[in-house]
Amino acid sequence: MATNGTATKKFSGSLSAALFEDMQSKVDNLNIASSDTEAESQETEQKVVDEIESLCMNCHENGITKLLLTKIPFFREIIIMSFSCDKCGLQNSEIQSAGEIQERGSKYIFRLDTAEDLQRQIVKGDSCTIRIEEIDLEIPSGKGRFTNIEGLVSTVRDDLNLHEDARLEQMPDVGRQVAVVIERLTSMVDGNSFPFTISVDDPSGNSWIEPSPKDKAGKYKHTLYKRTSAQNGMLGLGDDVPNPSDTAPSSQNPNAGQAPETEIRPEYKASSALVGGTTEATSTAQNNVDNDDIIENQVYTFPATCPGCTRPCDTHMKMVDIPFFKQVVLMSTSCESCGYKSNEVKTGGVVPEKGQRITLHVESEVDLARDVLKSESASLSCPELNLSVEPGTLGGKFTTVEGLLSQFRKDLRAQAFALEDGDSVEEIEKAQKGDSMEPEKKRTWNEFFDTLGQAIEGKIKYTLIIQDPLGSSYVQSLTAPAKDPQIDVEEYERTKQEEEDLGLADMNTEDYESKDDDKDATTEGNKDDEKKIETYM
Repeated sequence: MATNGTATKKFSGSLSAALFEDMQSKVDNLNIASSDTEAESQETEQKVVDEIESLCMNCHENGITKLLLTKIPFFREIIIMSFSCDKCGLQNSEIQSAGEIQERGSKYIFRLDTAEDLQRQIVKGDSCTIRIEEIDLEIPSGKGRFTNIEGLVSTVRDDLNLHEDARLEQMPDVGRQVAVVIERLTSMVDGNSFPFTISVDDPSGNSWIEPSPKDKAGKYKHTLYKRTSAQNGMLGLGDDVPNPSDTAPSSQNPNAGQAPETEIRPEYKASSALVGGTTEATSTAQNNVDNDDIIENQVYTFPATCPGCTRPCDTHMKMVDIPFFKQVVLMSTSCESCGYKSNEVKTGGVVPEKGQRITLHVESEVDLARDVLKSESASLSCPELNLSVEPGTLGGKFTTVEGLLSQFRKDLRAQAFALEDGDSVEEIEKAQKGDSMEPEKKRTWNEFFDTLGQAIEGKIKYTLIIQDPLGSSYVQSLTAPAKDPQIDVEEYERTKQEEEDLGLADMNTEDYESKDDDKDATTEGNKDDEKKIETYM
């Protein structure tokens, strides 16, 4: 055994030396020509593809794995991996995110209306689930992919087509149902089933559907959400809090109640039944809410869990009274461990019978300083700017008209040009000089941001429309309590989709006690029937 161990060490050492020697030779052989102009240097820049000899899982011979680090326009950096084996011909490819797990999960909903929409690029991460809503088809999480929507749908159709004849022969009913799905997918790829909707849900936040400034309201929707403890556990960011009675240490299992050691993310392990940290980490958490009534303009603090790293942190809360509107709650969360920060505005009160649509006509720089409360349930649109923001984007915000549009511009520009900071002049100039984005798409985005910039500076007139099905949004009136001539407020009947999204469709607010009694009576009747059946048996 000692001889084998020595041989293994020698083999491992020679393999590591050969691997690093091969990579060093590639670095030494790189010849990127220098140029007097920056444009010429960009033309000579090459992307390095690393090739690594690896085991083929089909024939167990050695094949080649190629790795390429690249940046996707509108998104972020990814690693493209491709494997090929010359012995048996096996080939496969996948992608992985080159960045970190995002602070929140993300969900995209995209409605396809034309054949051009099939060419939208799409990134499917390892933890991503994709659904085609019209046929209730779900593509589970698995190997990452970078393709377009047409390629994704075609691949699903081809996978379902495999062994279709055998399926029809052995399971006729299932085969016929699958055949209907295959027919629908083929019709979608051929452009004969518009419109249809695709949703992409990724708890890690590393999946994506390509946006366009030409998208109309309701066509493209991107929302961020806080991960559940189960989703954090799936991503290796923490575990569900264990039950102390079930996981008490014993002589047989002294490590019970503790998460297993890991070399990947040791900072996220559970300790002493506390997710994400130790008892010392929670000693700073405060709670001055439970024992006192909430008083206006006083800051309250209560313990929370960071959605980014699952460590304990503090959330601050303050209730503010907005004149001629209602009381709102300002909430702010800051995590000292990972740097996560967020701030939101929460509104309360009775759910109104109708939704509310507020239209502000922005005509001068004075209107840019108006206070605006955009609730989490509100959508925003500016027809003149071709700007449409779906509910849930940015959460609840209490700011000015200028501040609201500036935040939208910052986030959209960061997403469009893959920037860390959408307002950084240095990053914007660097992105403009890159050649990864198609010229036509770059021109369209630049025109959009130029128009939005003129609106933020008050150089053009436009209309700001906030539609809130809960009536919890607000635009400051400069003539209150009299009606402001530049603000139009109207009530509207909520759509069925809005009722369903808000959870109002299934909400029962009348005669719920009698219905509960009926439900209990029905349950008792079912139990009696079960007893009779047991007696007869």
